[in-house]
Amino acid sequence: MALHRKVEALLSQKPDIAVVSECARPDILAERGVTDLEACSVLWMGENPHKGLGIFAFNDFTVSRVQPFYPTLRFVLPARIEGPRTFNLLAVWAQNASAGITRKHQSGPLRRALTKYKTFIGSGPTVIGGDWNSNAIWDKPGWRINHMSKVNLLEGMGLYSAYHAFHEEEHGCETIPTHYWRDRRIDGPTYHIDYVFAPLPWLRNTKEFEIGTFDDWIGNGLSDHVPLIIDF
Repeated sequence: MALHRKVEALLSQKPDIAVVSECARPDILAERGVTDLEACSVLWMGENPHKGLGIFAFNDFTVSRVQPFYPTLRFVLPARIEGPRTFNLLAVWAQNASAGITRKHQSGPLRRALTKYKTFIGSGPTVIGGDWNSNAIWDKPGWRINHMSKVNLLEGMGLYSAYHAFHEEEHGCETIPTHYWRDRRIDGPTYHIDYVFAPLPWLRNTKEFEIGTFDDWIGNGLSDHVPLIIDF
């Protein structure tokens, strides 16, 4: 939330592509005096103009929406990134329990998106990243929304989690959290619920992978999440 107060922190990372959850629509940001994003290419989806999912492309990159697009999948945004490296991007801010996914047979938005956008994902190099709001620790036998059901589907498509590839940890055993829930304290409830999945050849040639620190992003009140930063 309140990206208009946090643009400097975003730009300090010098991103080419940024996936930002809970951000206001571009025209709302402009009304609030944000001028640093005017030169970038932006794609946004949401129902609340103050709280949606945005993709911001900087430098020589541009972002455009692909078709077909299924806006009822809250919130999964398929995009084509063009520039020095052209690829597909599926940006994610998955609404699970908050969207009423409370029954065993319900797939959840991201699981459904992996079916709806299967052709898109298979049409070229694809990166899937954002806030999944899921982890293997919450999986229940037979539930379609299970985290590992999505992981297994993606690995079958040749896409793997950057964090787990670099840290050699199993899903559900992550030692570095991405979400400092509720109290936003370093000793409070913490979870690993944000992910970047990419093709294995990309991961093998990654220059850098980093998870933001508590002090830089949580302790100073910027967010309750830290960013995942990956340089292919």
